[in-house]
Amino acid sequence: MKLTVSGLWKRYGRRNVVSNVNFELNTGDSVVITGPNGSGKTTLVRLLCGLLAPSKGDIRYKDGEQELSMDAVFAHLGLVGPYLQYYRDLTAYENMQFIAKARGLSVDMPRIDALLERVGLAGRGKDELRTYSSGMLQRFKYVAALYHEPSIVVFDEPTANLDKDGAAIVYDLIQERPDQRMLILATNEPHEIRFGKQHVRIAQ
Repeated sequence: MKLTVSGLWKRYGRRNVVSNVNFELNTGDSVVITGPNGSGKTTLVRLLCGLLAPSKGDIRYKDGEQELSMDAVFAHLGLVGPYLQYYRDLTAYENMQFIAKARGLSVDMPRIDALLERVGLAGRGKDELRTYSSGMLQRFKYVAALYHEPSIVVFDEPTANLDKDGAAIVYDLIQERPDQRMLILATNEPHEIRFGKQHVRIAQ
């Protein structure tokens, strides 16, 4: 998998939120996106995930020699971000069943249980998400993002709402299978820059 970002801009009215971003990633590569609050980190993440259209420039994903549409990229991508919401009146199991079917996948209950255990939510699959704390909801986002074993993982504020133990779990997840994934991480935490082979700083 290859990602090429060329001359990327996003403008809202007269304000440039993302200005002339350029970088290239291959499977096994990683980039950390930093910048002050409000500088456009999340906007850049949304552009890379196809959730926003650029004002100017190109975002190109290729699988071998084949260029992928953003719809095709979706099958390869796992996203964690503070703006993602799940059905709080449904259980973790019910949410995961919905997510699996939305992706056209079979429901693999042993894998769901394994992921819940991996993020410290063992035994909470039958609980409605409204009973989860903010930290538990953040951990659940990793279950949803990693279920389909994505080759592109995008983590926006990966340790938001997490205590020390929760952050340690996430850092382990970030470092798993580094040669088999492309990692894009946006953060406000200076010590998380270490996870990127490349560093893109967004100026405010």
